[in-house]
Amino acid sequence: MAETMLLENAAATQALGIKLGERLPENTVILLKGDLGAGKTTLTQGIGLGLGISEAIASPTFTLVNEYHTGRIPLYHLDLYRLEPEQVDRLYPETYWEGEDYPPGLTVIEWSERLPYLPERYFQIALCHTNDDQRQAIISAVNLELDPIFG
Repeated sequence: MAETMLLENAAATQALGIKLGERLPENTVILLKGDLGAGKTTLTQGIGLGLGISEAIASPTFTLVNEYHTGRIPLYHLDLYRLEPEQVDRLYPETYWEGEDYPPGLTVIEWSERLPYLPERYFQIALCHTNDDQRQAIISAVNLELDPIFG
């Protein structure tokens, strides 16, 4: 099952992120897909706001991973844009979603199509531009229910 949402502008994209940050529990993984400028970082900034994180959330394009520990649960923000799958493997992204090496939190991965393997459970959000200069989000759940978001 998937839920499709029309996002009128960047503020609506951020508002969806806020809703996710307020509702999703620890040990949740969100895999983001979308072209450059589709709103992946804007959505993640909203997630941070929903978690109560006050510091600015920037895309970790060059640092690869940004960690934020000041919200109700930690936010782990990964950006795989510059990496090939074999390089991603050496980053050990599973350490964030397995919760063994890091405190349980919310893991958001931009350019998730570069992951060589997927977590057991996750939400996938595909963002794209529409013909009328808006954005569309297609949210699907793998081994999870969409109820935490839309219930």
